[in-house]
Amino acid sequence: MFRATGNLVRLVRAGRVLARHDALFPLELRGEMPAAMLLLLAMAKLRLPWERVAASEAAKGDIGAEPAARLAAAMMDLGPSYIKLGQFLATRPDIVGTELADDMTLLQDKLPPFPTEQARLIVEEQLGRPVEAVFSSFSDAIAAASIAQVHRARVIADEANAEGRDVAVKVLRPNVEARFTRDLDSFFWIAHLIERFHQPSRRLRPVEIVQTLADSVKIEMDFRLEAAAMSEMAENVANDKGFRVPKVDWELTARHVLTLEWVDGIPASDRPALVAAGHDMKKLGVTVIQSFLMHALRDGFFHADMHQGNLFVDADGTLVAVDFGITGRLDQTQRRMMAEILYGFVQRDYRRVAEMHFAAGYVPHTKSIDAFAQALRSIGEPIFGRPSRDVSMGRLLAQLFQVTEQFEMRTRPELILLQKTMVVIEGVARHFDPDNNIWDSAEPVLREWMSEQFAPETRLEEAVTGAAQLGRMAGQLPDFLARAERTARLLSESVDEDGLKLHPSSTEALARAQGRRGFVVPALWAAIGALAAVLIFKLL
Repeated sequence: MFRATGNLVRLVRAGRVLARHDALFPLELRGEMPAAMLLLLAMAKLRLPWERVAASEAAKGDIGAEPAARLAAAMMDLGPSYIKLGQFLATRPDIVGTELADDMTLLQDKLPPFPTEQARLIVEEQLGRPVEAVFSSFSDAIAAASIAQVHRARVIADEANAEGRDVAVKVLRPNVEARFTRDLDSFFWIAHLIERFHQPSRRLRPVEIVQTLADSVKIEMDFRLEAAAMSEMAENVANDKGFRVPKVDWELTARHVLTLEWVDGIPASDRPALVAAGHDMKKLGVTVIQSFLMHALRDGFFHADMHQGNLFVDADGTLVAVDFGITGRLDQTQRRMMAEILYGFVQRDYRRVAEMHFAAGYVPHTKSIDAFAQALRSIGEPIFGRPSRDVSMGRLLAQLFQVTEQFEMRTRPELILLQKTMVVIEGVARHFDPDNNIWDSAEPVLREWMSEQFAPETRLEEAVTGAAQLGRMAGQLPDFLARAERTARLLSESVDEDGLKLHPSSTEALARAQGRRGFVVPALWAAIGALAAVLIFKLL
């Protein structure tokens, strides 16, 4: 009861914040709403004497009447948990719809910094020594977001570096874990209610959605895992030109503190400064596209939040990526699928793209492959012949996912994350070079990767891997057969001329469940299934 009350209070508060920003219901629907609903909405907007006026709410007149801006401002006021929820929903148009997902992309993860003294205390607690014993200087926050903020510091000089070295120190916000725990509990509570009482929403699996968000946040708040992600990508790109990852200082990294080499570069968002420094903007546009595709296809591991704010350009024109809190992975099958799709569209070979979907099992074989190829043609043909700045690989994939829904293809979250990230990467490329041709930039990477995948040595390596897997399975086969025999024997012993024998306690439990829920429980169906298996076994 206490949990339900606390969750209800928190959700009512969230509803009131949304109402004050005119984000609870679309303004366009106000004329169609009942008078009682309008009265409740007006009451929700009333401010209690002790409630503060949020900065974004005070400036609401400057935000404008766009629904996306109103919703983003409300999420900002609700705090870190809702900001992360909004960012997560931006990657899941299959859940909230394309329009709302696009609205969520306007959500900026920026919050006022917390005091530097608090940051110093957290660093001391996490590293187990005073800040002065580690750093000769420790600045105020230079950037602050929903989960953490970043400080510039200088490591005390030692034998390896007589002058010390500059580093970036990322510090977790105080009490943010407790706040996320409370808000996620509210999200789980309402998700369970939705699944229980609103049958049409069950197909969206709201509890599973909240669990995915909770898992993501848990990883993002442990900076050791972010450091590991950076270390992995640094190894992957060690021999690449034009892209690198800052070095992690593992000795000065802990669960709530991440220390990296300081990046002396120009923010990718500052285009005039990049032009003034003489950087080749066309080359930067090509590099960001090709680097991302190599990470996704070659390595199966990509930075999933690579917007301009997380990129710098150093003196020699190399892109430097930071903030690896959100990353994505693709297995070998998914990588080949994406490469085949994109390369098929480049070559305008829609039949090949359709065949890949069917071969991978993404589209049921009951559907027509010719009809699917025709639907793909309706997506691909309109983009050819258009100006390069109007062509988007990410949006093409978004349209592809919409079409595949008509052919009963189940949405795959990892591919949607890739598509959303691709849209962001294209935005960065065209920020560098407005005339960047996405297809021309991508084609060499796609062609090279495809040729490598179909090379004899690659096929031989895959065959060796498959043989090793079969060998491991064969080694486990005797144990599997022994367990199957024991299970069949036990089931057989539970059946006599009168039917299936159940222990009295099992019978009582089934009766209690039947009385509570009013329908045949899954346990009974499991028993029926077991009985059927026994009968089949006896007949063989």
